[in-house]
Amino acid sequence: MKLYNTLSRKVEEIKPLEDNKISLYTCGLTVYSQPHIGNWVAYIYWDILVRTLKANGFDVTRVQNITDVGHLTSDEDAGEDKMEKGARTEGLTAWDVAEKYIKIADHEAYELLGLLRPDHMPRATEYIEQQIDFVKELEIKGFTYVIEDGVYFDTSKLKDYGKLAKLDIEGLKAGARVDDSGKKNPTDFALWKLSPNPPAGGSKRDMEWDSPWGKGFPGWHLECSVMVRELLGDQIDIHTGGIDHIPVHHTNEIAQTEAVTGKQFSQIWVHANHIKVDGTKMSKSLGNIYTLQDILDRGYSLDAFKLMILSKHYRTEGNFTWEILESAQNRLKRWKNISDLRFQTTDKATDYVSKIDWIIFAQYLNEDLDTPEAISYLDRSFFDPINENKFLPTSMIDDFEKMLELIKELLGIDLTTSKDINTEKKALLAERQKARENKNWAESDRIRDELKEQGIGINDGPNGQIWYRL
Repeated sequence: MKLYNTLSRKVEEIKPLEDNKISLYTCGLTVYSQPHIGNWVAYIYWDILVRTLKANGFDVTRVQNITDVGHLTSDEDAGEDKMEKGARTEGLTAWDVAEKYIKIADHEAYELLGLLRPDHMPRATEYIEQQIDFVKELEIKGFTYVIEDGVYFDTSKLKDYGKLAKLDIEGLKAGARVDDSGKKNPTDFALWKLSPNPPAGGSKRDMEWDSPWGKGFPGWHLECSVMVRELLGDQIDIHTGGIDHIPVHHTNEIAQTEAVTGKQFSQIWVHANHIKVDGTKMSKSLGNIYTLQDILDRGYSLDAFKLMILSKHYRTEGNFTWEILESAQNRLKRWKNISDLRFQTTDKATDYVSKIDWIIFAQYLNEDLDTPEAISYLDRSFFDPINENKFLPTSMIDDFEKMLELIKELLGIDLTTSKDINTEKKALLAERQKARENKNWAESDRIRDELKEQGIGINDGPNGQIWYRL
């Protein structure tokens, strides 16, 4: 059983449970507030994972849940439900908060970032009945007990509880403080939380449902096990999430699912590391929480943001600074300048300097999604700076277009969106070339300056002028 934070060494060697089909589950957002850049890091990596799997010929079915109830502020069984807290903060109902941020997250993920949309995006509130039935199954099998605030999973009944995180259960018991919650074991977790009685003059929860144990709401971990089972089956090939999910959320998913099914839950677990800002954890008090809109407002491209993220391996902690983003923006600009060579073909050019070996490029992605090496390979081959001073031979245009399409397919970055320059700019380039042939350097410089004002730069090479966008 693969219970470690990495893929199979080669993605193409993954052995699916069923033929060539990959079942993949991703833990989605809790939709209680505006997503920030740290929220999107993992989803950018999982987008590359899906693209790489598909490029290897796998038929991928992906489920990504939407947590709109049950996620407590402690990520365990204490604190307030994040949805209820968000509702109180914004003066809305929890239902309205969910709708608001589901729309925002959908726009940012699939329109702004251009990520591939999962096949299924179920909401926790759409599966309440199934979650109640799941707890009933656990109850029948003897894995539950009821205390004052809800129904709990008894982790002592599962011999291998904590295997994903390699938890020291005995050590946790020995080091546990006096627990007045009523839990039998410090690792036990809530399956169904009972709604507290509202204070005098207060209002009841926005989100609560009747159950055999009383009115309440599901525990955070329950929804994922239920949605996986309902949409993908008892067992799946790959489960993804953040490293913060390992010790609690994913550990508890495994426990409750395997207690019901008696089968291994997921064949492979893949976890992405976090990103800091200026080397510091993101915090409202520090004022270092940025959104995608903040990036756009400063004039940066979100493709540059994606490039910045992918320049770090998914298992390595990242760091966001505006200087690092600027570097990524410059790289993207250079890549786009190279892509504009498709508008500057000539029969006179001897050859384009480099051509990607797609077997090498794809292999970097196949080896545990090594996006930093894949990007580095593009830099030193197809996007080598030397190429900026070379024309593209007419005979290579088809291969060149195919390379750009493959970059879009595998990295989700579209370098073909720019259109050719207009006829007026082309006319100025022709005039400048004629002036250079006549050694009229003053006129050549004048036209260069005029084009610069119009956002076009020029490199003079052995085969003539190469223009690029400033």
